[in-house]
Amino acid sequence: FDPHDYQVHAIDRLMRNSAQGLFLDVGLGKTAVTLTATSDLLSLGVARKVLVIAPLRVARYVWTDEAEKWDHLRHLRFSRVMGSPEDRVRALHRDAEIYLINRDNIVWLARHFRRNWPFDYVVIDELSAFRSPSAKRFRALRAVRPYIDRIVGLTATPAPNGLIDLWGQVYLLDGGERLGKSFTGYLNRYFVRTESGIWAPRPGAEESIYRSIDDLCVSMRASDWLKMPDLINRTHYVPLSNEAMSAYRNLEDEMLLP
Repeated sequence: FDPHDYQVHAIDRLMRNSAQGLFLDVGLGKTAVTLTATSDLLSLGVARKVLVIAPLRVARYVWTDEAEKWDHLRHLRFSRVMGSPEDRVRALHRDAEIYLINRDNIVWLARHFRRNWPFDYVVIDELSAFRSPSAKRFRALRAVRPYIDRIVGLTATPAPNGLIDLWGQVYLLDGGERLGKSFTGYLNRYFVRTESGIWAPRPGAEESIYRSIDDLCVSMRASDWLKMPDLINRTHYVPLSNEAMSAYRNLEDEMLLP
């Protein structure tokens, strides 16, 4: 593993900070970076038991596949906390360093452990899925946040619907230190409601928000760091059957295909 300079910087941030957001574009190696730092923290005894929360397919395949790619990560022991409640409980009792769970089961996990939460280090893969403060998964993770010593949030799209999306994600990282303890307070401070009922950023809000979270989050775009060859467009024409063409026309007209 020969990390790029930007990856070295990201690994260093994860090693030094107990809470860190990595807002790295697709292709910049968020998983390899996080696993590298996690492996080092485990070997140093800074981290003891790691939980990775991710979309189902990512939790099932991506993290273990990434560890298999690199010599320095192949020693890591994983346990997939998935399947039936009984299967999940068995997985939690396996001897491992990193436990993988899909985000739809985080409510179950928080209720299962409550104040006996055992994971001192938590990685949220696709942090933007926790952007809604009213969602059950957000509330579940907020309840156990005081028992987590180190936390990492990964996403390529931290604000898919605008700056309003940032509060919930940043709150899980820092407990409301930077953007406030309440979502309502965040709205009133940085936004104003328009006549149409939409919350629009106040003048200077974007710069103020970014300044507030600058020390907590690393944001990188692939276009700034990856040297890609020139794009080559290739057009392939595919003949459709009469049935497929009819369905295609229906989709084109109706914008919906049952």
